[in-house]
Amino acid sequence: MANSASGMAVHDDCKLKFQELKAKRNFRFIVFKIDEKIQQVTVEKLGEPAETYDDFTNSLPPNECRYAVFDFDFVTDENCQKSKIFFISWSPDGSRIRSKMLYASSKDRFRRELDGIQVELQATDPSEMSFDIIKARAF
Repeated sequence: MANSASGMAVHDDCKLKFQELKAKRNFRFIVFKIDEKIQQVTVEKLGEPAETYDDFTNSLPPNECRYAVFDFDFVTDENCQKSKIFFISWSPDGSRIRSKMLYASSKDRFRRELDGIQVELQATDPSEMSFDIIKARAF
């Protein structure tokens, strides 16, 4: 289960909650945290379906790294209702170097565990994942 490069395991709950977001749309977003004590990626926060993109960005800590997925609903130019699942690697400038390295080295393996991601973003400050950027990347 553990990744030899980072030693990071992925808690089963991460995959289960992601499947619920993808298949049942029970959540708008999920924020994941690496628990350094147990060397495992865990679910930190589940966003209710009615929550907005602002609720999502406000749930990311300003000086700590996180992984997150966001289910973005939009309407195409042809007036079709669509949805895309974004994977966001949040690594703010103010976070600890050790934390940034841990999240960077564990990201690819963790992302592969979540089957169904359509767009990937990396952000070091909120402007790099603004709603306009999300919207532009969805199309």
